[in-house]
Amino acid sequence: MLAKRIIPCLDIKNGTTVKGTNFIHLQEAGDPVELGKRYSEEGADELVFLDITASLEQRKTFTDLVKKIAAEIKIPFTVGGGIHTLEDVDRLLQAGADKISINSSAIKRPELIEEIAAHFGSQVCVVAVDAACSAEGWKCYLNGGRVETNKELFTWAKEVADRGAGELLFTSMDHDGTKQGFANQALAQLSSNLPIPIIASGGAGKKEDFRDVFTQGKADAALAASVFHFGEIPIPKLKLYLCEQNITVRTV
Repeated sequence: MLAKRIIPCLDIKNGTTVKGTNFIHLQEAGDPVELGKRYSEEGADELVFLDITASLEQRKTFTDLVKKIAAEIKIPFTVGGGIHTLEDVDRLLQAGADKISINSSAIKRPELIEEIAAHFGSQVCVVAVDAACSAEGWKCYLNGGRVETNKELFTWAKEVADRGAGELLFTSMDHDGTKQGFANQALAQLSSNLPIPIIASGGAGKKEDFRDVFTQGKADAALAASVFHFGEIPIPKLKLYLCEQNITVRTV
């Protein structure tokens, strides 16, 4: 059985780590370089860096900050935000990223997924999907959750996999920052329908939420931010707890 992964996420705005609730009400959460180094040392399996306003502000990801973080960590590093071309991908890989995450650009031009997979390999391409549930079902959003699209979650997720993405990073906007648990029903459906790993995001509040996202949500990895940034759940203690729950994780 493959080990389940624990992934801290650095949401970056203006060079600083921030965290909000339901994608709004942002507050500062610390220096991203220091946080990245700490998580690497504490036994995080991977690190995700998302420049959350790059697409909205129509600019490139902060390459210098990516370089600084990459120099301090010894775990796989995924970077997202403002990635539109193969040149953007190459620039971030050269800066130290192992994988890149695309969201808005994939919705606007799905062929980008195939281009990245063909040029760099599927393992480099993580497609992030921000979605919220309404009376019409799960709808996908772009520009950091600001713009609703006509994409339905499960249909779009299948297309993402078919086009060659290596992983899907699904964030439930309804659960984001609420600390009430992950969207396990939707996650389990994604996991059943897709042949690629699913990274769960949105809703981590206590250790039991991580247990549930792996057992009920069938996720391959769990991503969280504030519970790690503010020291509410130390990663070593979380992994020890998961081991006690008979969930396979990598230990330090």
